[in-house]
Amino acid sequence: MASGICLDEGHVYQNQAGLASVIRVAIAGAAGRMGRALVVACENHEAVTLQHAFEQPGHDAVGQSAGMLAGTTNRGPVIGDSIAGPPFDVLVDFTTPETTLANLSYCAQHQARAVIGTTGFDAPQKELMAKVSLETAVVLAPNMSIGVNVCLKLLEVAAQAFGDDVDIEVIEAHHRNKVDAPSGTALKMGEVVANTLGRSLDQEGVFSRHGHTGARQDRQIGFATVRAADIVGEHSVWFAGAGERVEITHKASSREIYANGALRCALWLAEQSTGLFDMQDVLGLRRHGID
Repeated sequence: MASGICLDEGHVYQNQAGLASVIRVAIAGAAGRMGRALVVACENHEAVTLQHAFEQPGHDAVGQSAGMLAGTTNRGPVIGDSIAGPPFDVLVDFTTPETTLANLSYCAQHQARAVIGTTGFDAPQKELMAKVSLETAVVLAPNMSIGVNVCLKLLEVAAQAFGDDVDIEVIEAHHRNKVDAPSGTALKMGEVVANTLGRSLDQEGVFSRHGHTGARQDRQIGFATVRAADIVGEHSVWFAGAGERVEITHKASSREIYANGALRCALWLAEQSTGLFDMQDVLGLRRHGID
């Protein structure tokens, strides 16, 4: 398997021998919104090649050209109905928890890494993923936008500065077809704030307000969800105190940012053998005293 890293568009990936190389990528859910964005991103990135694309058995896209379905100039591989197929270096998976875990098992058996953007994992599923990461390298990130991950660092700074003197609310909006709520990114933002303040979302997260709820409790972290039309993704965290409010907000206008972030993860994983990582690792935000 190749080893090296390319952090920026336009820089040729270099393996340990200093020779130009590429990372062979497989895309799960290749016919979905994110899948098609990933196909386009692969075509536009010189350091990766789309080796395999697949969907669930019986899907209408099986047998079609991945490139043509995504609207690219390159036909690309034909969409299969299984992860089994041409050998690849890194899987990129934005599907469902059950499908992702099955794909991860395949990756561990075939010495392939995995970039996971799937959300909605429960605690036992996360534990299973951690076990798989003992056999192969995995990046798990509910949001692979560089901007969102910069926001996560800003949330730590804000939470440390305000402490318990403000009310904290997380507000998110997505397209009408998103099936989980709150979004994985919103939960991650809440977790960052809660961990910084020594709180627990299980105990102090408020995910529903209706009827006579009584006065707001001091340590609560509230969540509000919007599902409408074709919103790609919007997240905002409020730190509201007496006389002032700070809002840390990220708005996505294209899925391209997530696809490019996923490929950045794939390139970074080429230098990792095992372990469970996130975008903070990929972006180096845990190095140089940033944490």
